[in-house]
Amino acid sequence: MDRKIVLITGASSGIGRATALRLAREGHQVVLGARREDRLAETAAAIEAAGGKADARRLDVTDRADVAAFVDGAAERHGRVDVLVGNAGVMPLSRLDALLVEEWDRMIDVNVRGLLYGIAAALPHFQRQGAGHFVTVASIAAYRVSPAAAVYCGTKYAAWAITEGLRQELDPSIRVTTVSPGVVESELAESITDPGAREAMRTYRAESIPADSIAQAISYAIGQPADVDVNELVIRPARQR
Repeated sequence: MDRKIVLITGASSGIGRATALRLAREGHQVVLGARREDRLAETAAAIEAAGGKADARRLDVTDRADVAAFVDGAAERHGRVDVLVGNAGVMPLSRLDALLVEEWDRMIDVNVRGLLYGIAAALPHFQRQGAGHFVTVASIAAYRVSPAAAVYCGTKYAAWAITEGLRQELDPSIRVTTVSPGVVESELAESITDPGAREAMRTYRAESIPADSIAQAISYAIGQPADVDVNELVIRPARQR
């Protein structure tokens, strides 16, 4: 696989961290962004210790200027950016009648605006280069609504729709992939504050797959020849229906 400059948001844990570790092992230069600087530093150190290459920078995807600086800084350091993995996401589930409006806002800000800010920052670089690859980590929540997940599902449907619209609008030289995971081992459910939703999620997440399963899918998509565009991947535990 050709060495690529791969930017990953939400890289401090879960799918983002697993993707960083896998792609670095495969020889790519990874650029890691997330809010938790200590976890970013640990991940970058693990990559470097294994012989890989990683940059790490604190990143708030809800801040458009910060996202632009993250992408532009990577382009300046490495001469280009090849892939943006839009992985940052939050999932504080609750029933709508719980009226946890601040948590709704947070999901919209991270899961939707954060994705859009990444597109806005990376797209001009990809267009100048005549090549690039957007990878959006959505969710099977984009396909099915469940109680306590209405807002989360809405944000993930938006992520799917935005990414599919982007694919249709862009020149074929820029590839676009949506990866929709099912239940994955991660910290995502730890943000749930609503007691009922938290308990329901414990049962729902009893069957899960490692985050590296999603990292492998991302590696597959970006490793295809330039004339092959893997548009959509749905990966879930075999027991999940």
